[in-house]
Amino acid sequence: MHKELRVAAYGVCVRDGRILLARWVAGDGTKRWTLPGGGMDHGEDPYDTVVREVDEETGYTVDPVTFLGVHTVLRRYPRKLGTVADFHGLRLVYEATVTGGTLRHEENGSTDMAAWHDLAAVDGLPRVELVDVGLRLWRERPPSGHLLP
Repeated sequence: MHKELRVAAYGVCVRDGRILLARWVAGDGTKRWTLPGGGMDHGEDPYDTVVREVDEETGYTVDPVTFLGVHTVLRRYPRKLGTVADFHGLRLVYEATVTGGTLRHEENGSTDMAAWHDLAAVDGLPRVELVDVGLRLWRERPPSGHLLP
């Protein structure tokens, strides 16, 4: 089994009762909303990852003001030639404040749209689990940075 580790950093940007989300396009074409953010480059600081990724996916410049916590995901999925990947995703979640830029959509990336959504409407959106995790971290602010089940 092939082991894969992906470290990524994401921003929870809430302003005037709305949250900034990016629409992720899966390999099968399914589209779901996610927090703006993504994979860390080798040698990159997670703080810089959030700034870079939010800009790439939304057009906004952000200031990651508070580290909210860590979320881990473990998945197994099929790979080419009948092998299986043992995937471990480590997600670092920051509260981020928009400081500049203009809303725009990413081109040639993993997302195809960025938009502000009313917090009250998030439950009705097609979304990835990370949106709920990020909002819980933002609301609860656990001192350990870890959410209890």
